[in-house]
Amino acid sequence: MRNRLNYQSTEYDCGPTSLVNAIRFLFDREEIDPGLIKGIWHLGNDTYNEEGCPGKHGTSMAAACYIASWINGYAKGWKFPLKTEYMSGLCVQAGPQTPIDACLESGGCAVIRCWTGKIPHYVLLTCLTPDGFIGLWDPYDEDPDLDPEKYRIISDSRQMNRMVRVDVLNSTGKEDYAMGAEEHREVILFMRTDGKDSL
Repeated sequence: MRNRLNYQSTEYDCGPTSLVNAIRFLFDREEIDPGLIKGIWHLGNDTYNEEGCPGKHGTSMAAACYIASWINGYAKGWKFPLKTEYMSGLCVQAGPQTPIDACLESGGCAVIRCWTGKIPHYVLLTCLTPDGFIGLWDPYDEDPDLDPEKYRIISDSRQMNRMVRVDVLNSTGKEDYAMGAEEHREVILFMRTDGKDSL
């Protein structure tokens, strides 16, 4: 049985929630190894806020990169049919003939770092639409006031709760769901390696 995607439990755990959601999106519940989920939660939320409180500054880009590598090692060691690819910087773009679109077109998904409310945030990209939008799952359970020309709120889907225009996603600014400055972008591509359909 395919799991529903999760919402984050605190103000700070969008990173591990989105990474676990990638696993939930690609695999049926009975296929998922609990050690994989435990490892992601253990490695995420590695930062400290200004007062020194652990986890209260979310998940760092360094941790996201490490988790992607750790998942590949775990998958290889335990013969779990999953592969990730971490990319950062100028090469992180959405649109035709990009790694993000190729991953989504082949049934994979992708966790990106973007902006919401001027704060860095992790979300899960799940699908492309014919009208120039990308479907995503935002783990922050809130219905913000969004421009309907750029964003759509989806309430009846198991694979997305937002649709965002590709040009907004690729924006170098800090508007909602923009990936922002190219030098600070990151994405983790998730793909099944056994040829099974992720949907």
